[in-house]
Amino acid sequence: MMNMNTALPEEMHTFWKETCNQTSPSKKPKPPKPQNAITIAVSSRALFNMDLEQDIYEQQGMEDYLNYQIQHEIEPFAPGPAFPFIKAVEAVNARLRELYPDSEELFDVVLMTSNHAHVGLRLINSINHHQLFLERFCMTGGNSPIGYLKAYHTNLYLSADSLKVREAIEAGIAAATVFSPGKITEVPETQLRVAFDGDAVLFSDESERIFKAHGLDKFFEHEKAHENKPLDHGPLKGFLEALGKLQQKFYAKGQRLDCPIRTYLVTARSAASSGTRALKTLRSWGLETDEALFLAGAPKGPMLEKIRPHIFFDDQMFHVEGATELGTVAAHVPYGIAQKIPPKKDGKKDTSARQLE
Repeated sequence: MMNMNTALPEEMHTFWKETCNQTSPSKKPKPPKPQNAITIAVSSRALFNMDLEQDIYEQQGMEDYLNYQIQHEIEPFAPGPAFPFIKAVEAVNARLRELYPDSEELFDVVLMTSNHAHVGLRLINSINHHQLFLERFCMTGGNSPIGYLKAYHTNLYLSADSLKVREAIEAGIAAATVFSPGKITEVPETQLRVAFDGDAVLFSDESERIFKAHGLDKFFEHEKAHENKPLDHGPLKGFLEALGKLQQKFYAKGQRLDCPIRTYLVTARSAASSGTRALKTLRSWGLETDEALFLAGAPKGPMLEKIRPHIFFDDQMFHVEGATELGTVAAHVPYGIAQKIPPKKDGKKDTSARQLE
């Protein structure tokens, strides 16, 4: 291990000392054991805004990219699209530690990045600057980090790289590509709000396949005939289940009305014609969402603008784009029959394979 007193630039060393003085190591909570925690793996470009650095990498190459990062390592990155979500996660952890001081049933956030270790100092600087509690790093030096996700017991992987997200989904890991909103929307700092689409997100794409193949009328007939048969699970069912377990810990302390986690089902299904099966499926799993919005095909963006979630998961880019335009951080879940790689609106080639995350 390198000697931090000699290896760091003077400015970084000063920053490091100040940060350590503000938060004594003896008082800093320990990360929970991975097998006890709800682990969220987040990429560096989802957590921070690294658009400039990504452009340097794509246009000038790796060496110029690394030199730039080293030259600017005492400059913290600005927040990225997943930043408010992670801050809200940490607020939930603070409440859990108050109620259950010895429990390790907490969120554990892992920075999962394909960046080179030379970028690590700037990432650490940024994490300390923004007062984030991230102790676990996985830096793969250009290789895909997906193989490490199961080793970290990952419950959710958030990235800005659609190819890596697809790879994670294919490996059976809940994952989504995070997109920055078109405008800044204030979200609650003390209550984590998570909104889910239904089909191909919480549920399988069974019903969506019927709709795509046979149209709306056949879809309604199918749902009516099978309303007492639960849908199979989708890729994010496990994450909703994990959120529900933490909610129950607050309910057990009489904090149902003041719970710092709130979940939403926001679906294009209509309530009377196809909502019954969705709700009965959740009940059969022993799950629920705090609110359920059946929009009968209406745009989701305006409803999400009112909800102000920290993140919204959907399998269709049409809904993701509509949400981001109105200020919601939306995440695309590349699962099910609706999947097509979205075209680049600016006409640029897809450089996902060359992205550093």
